[in-house]
Amino acid sequence: MASLVSSAALVFSVKRCDPEFVRPAKPTPREVKQLSDIDDQEGLRFQVPVIMFYPSNPLMKGKDPVKVIREALGKALVYYYPFAGRLIEGENRKLMVDCTGEGVLFIEADADTTLENLGDAIQPMCPCFEELLYDVPGSGEILGSPLILIQVTRLRCGGFVFALRLNHTMTDAPGLIQFLNAISDMAKGLSAPSISPIWQRELLNARNPPLITRIHHEFEEVNNTNKTLMAMDENNLVHRSFFFCPKEIRALRNQLPSSLGPCSTFEVLMACIWKCRTIAFVVDPDKVVRFTCVINIRGKRGFDLPPGYYGNAFLCPASITKAGMLCTYPLEYAIRLLKKAKAEMSKEYVKSVADLMVIKGRPLFTQPGNYLVSDVTRVGFEDVDFGWGKAVYGGAARALSMISFCMRFENRKGEGNVIPICLLPLVMERFEHELKRTTNEVKPNGPITSML
Repeated sequence: MASLVSSAALVFSVKRCDPEFVRPAKPTPREVKQLSDIDDQEGLRFQVPVIMFYPSNPLMKGKDPVKVIREALGKALVYYYPFAGRLIEGENRKLMVDCTGEGVLFIEADADTTLENLGDAIQPMCPCFEELLYDVPGSGEILGSPLILIQVTRLRCGGFVFALRLNHTMTDAPGLIQFLNAISDMAKGLSAPSISPIWQRELLNARNPPLITRIHHEFEEVNNTNKTLMAMDENNLVHRSFFFCPKEIRALRNQLPSSLGPCSTFEVLMACIWKCRTIAFVVDPDKVVRFTCVINIRGKRGFDLPPGYYGNAFLCPASITKAGMLCTYPLEYAIRLLKKAKAEMSKEYVKSVADLMVIKGRPLFTQPGNYLVSDVTRVGFEDVDFGWGKAVYGGAARALSMISFCMRFENRKGEGNVIPICLLPLVMERFEHELKRTTNEVKPNGPITSML
């Protein structure tokens, strides 16, 4: 395990043009479209930053990435016109898109640096992110603001950085990739996206009448929060990215008994992170902690979502246990808890969550003692090609206090997984120590077959 810490000496300037609105290139329907009851839950009412770094391509000499992407964006918005609208809120906090055609915010910029000079800054916790995606004042509200903000920054070497901020209620990572690939299609001269967008948000709406039929630990109310792991102040956090190469993943697998059966890399890593993070917080052993795992239902049998659906299509079942048991039991214990929570996923579970949203007023995920991680290793941010080829890095720009992302990453140690994490300074110190100790342990217990 290596902590990816960027050089503090990295200094460069960015010259930005005034933000502008990119509107659909052709007239689009003026209508109001409801989001689903999965889309508009409180836990998704925030902005998600994404960043992608592209090298120079001799075949694109004379082409301006800003111009290419801006024009392609306008063409793609003809098909994805809800992104050019604004959110409004109706009865029972129901979110809807007012398809006004006002457009998405777009910023043209130039940086006096190169991709090579950025070096270790090309990672999830990019220390220069604020320069590469300017937070336009007044643009970040959930209601009445642009749903997408994009900044394309040219680099001296001929490469560029594509950074984006998304209102999460509109779509999830696979849905965003579908939209970005539509921009890519337009940039390459296609007359229409290769995948036709499907709205149909009613597919993930509550039943009438709504009825909660499953236990949802991810939305439980916690009244006694004394000595419980709580959400942290976002302004007092240390931001680090942790890279796991095959050697460290093997060391974790070697601690597992063969009787556990096949385990995915994500399950192994999340069990390790959850356990080490809980130890680092020194939680009361009798307090309940939970791990919330994001499970996407797109393309899975029995869920009836058509190809091209670009709404939020994931659920977050939670594993729960007492902190003392998680911290003292072997890694196998945490993995079994994760597998049990994932096994709860079914069409009925999805409907029960949608019904819960309507019945309980679209609550936030449980915060005390919770930690949520989204696996985006297979989403394909790095594969989005605007004509210059694949990105050298593409994915989430940073983590939040209780939300992290697991992404594919390649550095000098080879290819592996990177997980950005935010913690209080002293907690981060304990976490790094515990993580190093855990990934260095080798306790052969027979072979474990990877599902990857």
